Amino acid sequence: MSIGYACLNIGTPNTNIRSLMQRNAIPERLTEVTAHNLAALERMIDYNRKNDIKLFRISSDLIPFGSSPVNALAWPEIHKEAFDRIGSKIRKSGMRVSLHPGQYTVLNSPTEDVVARAIADLIYHDRILTALGTNQTNKIVLHVGGIYGDKKEALQRFEQNFRRLPEPVQNRLIIENDDRLYNIEEVLELADRLQIPAVYDNLHHAINPSPSGGADPYWIAEAKKTWKEADGKQKIHYSQQAPGKRPGAHTDTIHLETFLTFHEQLEDKQIDIMLEVKDKNLSAIKCQNATTIAPKASLLEKEWGRYKYAILERSPAIYQAIRTLLKDKEAYPVQEFYRLIDSAFAVETNPGYAENAAAHVWGYFKKQANEAERRQYEKNLSNYRNNTGTLATLKRQLFKLADKYDSEYLLQSLYFYL
Repeated sequence: MSIGYACLNIGTPNTNIRSLMQRNAIPERLTEVTAHNLAALERMIDYNRKNDIKLFRISSDLIPFGSSPVNALAWPEIHKEAFDRIGSKIRKSGMRVSLHPGQYTVLNSPTEDVVARAIADLIYHDRILTALGTNQTNKIVLHVGGIYGDKKEALQRFEQNFRRLPEPVQNRLIIENDDRLYNIEEVLELADRLQIPAVYDNLHHAINPSPSGGADPYWIAEAKKTWKEADGKQKIHYSQQAPGKRPGAHTDTIHLETFLTFHEQLEDKQIDIMLEVKDKNLSAIKCQNATTIAPKASLLEKEWGRYKYAILERSPAIYQAIRTLLKDKEAYPVQEFYRLIDSAFAVETNPGYAENAAAHVWGYFKKQANEAERRQYEKNLSNYRNNTGTLATLKRQLFKLADKYDSEYLLQSLYFYL
């Protein structure tokens, strides 16, 4: 089983995806931003390889104006070296990548201009996957679209417009049930007619269930029937409802106990699960560690190394509880470990605790820092203590020092990001 995350990475420097305003979309700037985004993608791929993450959704914003006449550049050729290098890393690691066009890519619109733009956008997404040298198991996920007053006609229009897509795009396209208009039963019927795979989304089903009923295991099994060998392993989407927010809003992090209950119900434990959650890779590793067939203490120790100072600034008591928990090297208390971490992030950062954590981080390079850096640190700390400065300012300086003095351990710390 592979557990993945979508588009953005938390805790890895220089992985932001940049965009451009149309008035600035001149060839030089388009080339510059595309090169930046490809470098960011490569860092995320490197992170995934290092952490054995085999499932990843690439941002549709990778190429600015990639499906628009605004960008007429031959970007696959201009950036061929980067695409080849990244693609090689993806293939060698056994990683599976995908893309998910946004809400404006509507293949079943009654407006021809909208459909034409949707087709162009899907071709753009396929060009990315082709430039990376990926095969048909690397997919493009799409919702069916709108109803426009007649659901039957809208479904027929999707089928007609699907036939207009180039064959390579058809071979990559998979469709997903949504939380308002098209339930899983309707999506499966359409997928069967088109002979393409369907992606089951558990939260969308909870909000917009099929009238015939059926729980997650049933519909996952039904969706599996649409996946052919050439499409690779079945993939589903998993998320949890954020309490007190609009239906469909994702939680900040995956609550492990709920996920494990869902996981236990899965008939096929080799299924690919794409998490849709705000803390992205952090939840992916959490769920991966909780379901691994080779549990070992080093997995939790590695996680602790990244979380420890972010926990210390919130709760020294929880910090100490986790240290005590990990002393037994023969045990694998994964659920309690993440329960403690989640409970720490449920409380506000305490100013006194934050000062203490900052002092611990400062200790990594206080002997190397020059006098000007020491004075700046003391000033930033004093300003934070007196409410004339922010913790963010203090942490920015500490991050710069970690970078300057090449403290790899700190640069991988979530202290600077959470």
